[in-house]
Formats: sequence, structure tokens, C-alpha cells
Amino acid sequence: MINEQEIFLDKTDLQILRLMQDNARISNADLARELGMAPSGILERVKKLEQKNVIQQYTTRINPVALQQKMVAFIFMKAADGPGSEATSRELAKIPEVQEVHCIAGDDCYLVKVRTYDSASLMSLIRTYFSKIPNILSTRTTIVLETVKEQQQLVIPEK
Repeated sequence: MINEQEIFLDKTDLQILRLMQDNARISNADLARELGMAPSGILERVKKLEQKNVIQQYTTRINPVALQQKMVAFIFMKAADGPGSEATSRELAKIPEVQEVHCIAGDDCYLVKVRTYDSASLMSLIRTYFSKIPNILSTRTTIVLETVKEQQQLVIPEK
């Protein structure tokens, strides 16, 4: 986990993050050209951002429809061991169809986002995986009818 006090991001770091978030495949030379800096300086800054765990990974965003994964559901879960139990959280995170696991306040302990092929595969997921996690007491599933906005990008402040 990142210690907030160890990280200072200046205007150039924020510009690099903004450009890389828009296009993770942007070349070092293009970053340097865009920011009016030497490529060696950009490379050094990017490496430091990676070392500080500000840049955590580079990914490819795949259209889920291309893989026939059209069903999105959010599942609220109550757990006997309460929210944030390391054992239950780890078990939920191991499930391949689980995209997000959030420990939440309120009546439930977890909010889990899953993506599956259809309602039958969602039911199979619930029966095969969730029902076998010992501390899960109950689930409430909300099926998404339409996604209006879904993104991972963060708002990067101007300095």
C-alpha cells in the first residue's frame, strides 16, 4: 500500500500520468515531445512513478461483448466474520469472474462486481463459488440492464 506522505507529485508527474492514462502505449519519445523534455528525463520519472507504486500496472481493456461476457451483476454479501475479513476477502478475490471486491459499511459486508456470459453462468458462479465460502451468510444480486459509464480512469488534478 502507498503511504500518502511518501508521495509528492509535481506538475510534470501529473502530466505524465494524464497522458499515460489516456494511452498506456504512448512511447517515451512521444511523452518527451508532448512535455518538451528529454526522453531520458521522462524515462527516469516514469521509473520513479513505478517504483513508488503510483503506476501499478499496464493493461489492455478488452470489450467484454467480444468474449460473450454480457452479464454484469453486483452482489451484496453478508459474512459471519464481518467486513474486511482477510480470509473471506481473499476467497472472493480468487474467483476469476469477480472483477471487484469492496468491503462496505451498512447492512452488508461486501459488494462484489462480477461479469459472466448469461444468467445461467451467473447462477453457476453463485452455486459453485460463493456458496462454498464458509463465512458468507447471504447474498443479494442486482443484475445490470445497461451500463451507461464504466471506467477505471482517475481524475488527475491540475497543479
